[in-house]
Amino acid sequence: MEVKFFTPTREYTEKKDEFNRAIHSVLNSGNFIMGREVTDFEDAIKKYTGAKYAVSVASGTDALVISSDILGFKNGKEVITSPFTFLASTSCIAKGGAKPVFVDIDEDTFNIDANKIEEKISPNTVGILPIHLFSQMSDMDKVTDLASKNNLVVLEDAAEAFGMKWKGKNNDVYRHSGTIGDMGIFSFFPTKTLGGYGDGGMIVTNDAKLAEMAKMFRVHGASKKYHYDYLGYNSRLDTIQAAVLSVKLKYVDEAIEKREKVSTWYKERLDNCDYIKIPSVKGEQRPVYYVFNILAQSRDKLAAYLKQNNIGTSIYYPIPLHLQKCFNYLKYKEGDFPVAEKVSKEILALPIYPEITENEVDFVCSTIKRFYKK
Repeated sequence: MEVKFFTPTREYTEKKDEFNRAIHSVLNSGNFIMGREVTDFEDAIKKYTGAKYAVSVASGTDALVISSDILGFKNGKEVITSPFTFLASTSCIAKGGAKPVFVDIDEDTFNIDANKIEEKISPNTVGILPIHLFSQMSDMDKVTDLASKNNLVVLEDAAEAFGMKWKGKNNDVYRHSGTIGDMGIFSFFPTKTLGGYGDGGMIVTNDAKLAEMAKMFRVHGASKKYHYDYLGYNSRLDTIQAAVLSVKLKYVDEAIEKREKVSTWYKERLDNCDYIKIPSVKGEQRPVYYVFNILAQSRDKLAAYLKQNNIGTSIYYPIPLHLQKCFNYLKYKEGDFPVAEKVSKEILALPIYPEITENEVDFVCSTIKRFYKK
């Protein structure tokens, strides 16, 4: 049996006619840039997340860069974030000349350890950039409390967190990821819970001024055609991608439920395996299993064994950002963030997507157990 780490073809096959109609509608209209489907999709995102404003852009990375620019992450200012994440979560800070200041992670959740943020706040700190990773959100109660106490802005990296919601201790209702801080971003990269057929991203906010700036920044900083208020970017969500994503958004709750079921299959089957650890969800929140990670003894040998048995896996992330060559100038060294470094050597992502079958999950789990019995 072959179990791919991810495949988009099963979903396309299931809903082929609907996807084809959406794409052909755009092709027939000839309006490929900022077409009606883009505005419709932005409105749908606002309705789904509860955000007052949603501004689509070309990628999740662009959403981070533009938001960082707008929020003043530049000119030597410090922004506190996690070293255990994808590059874009930190390069967006460095691109504008701001300084990333790392905080170690919680080994049970892989998110930033919010208890360690306050000690890194300095007079030069301007913001906090929490990343909601894999299946759950960072502790937004502590993040927002610290931000309010120290007059800091918060940019939520919710690239992997579409559908996740946080209630915490101080709220009566669950709030969607990305809508709690000053600005939040989503990625619609194909593997995401809500993923397109190419790159795509979204900026959400409840602040009218920030939303207006984001709309200008995505079109070179123009308030109207050929009138430039800012030095902006060229970053627009393709109309075809908006059409595809609008189809997928109709079924995203169903997809989230299926991911939850798959995660339960894994937990049940791997519960008695002493050589692996399954992360726990912390805080009053609603997780979404975008990725299903385990911490595994002999991780690299296990990954190789699974590959030999035609099972796809991935490692998020093999090298924490503070040890990456591009951040040598920050002068961090091995041992500075021991939890992130330890997790990077043990973490392994298993296949999870709505269309994966129970038989395939059985095969993955039995192969893992067989490896440890050798």
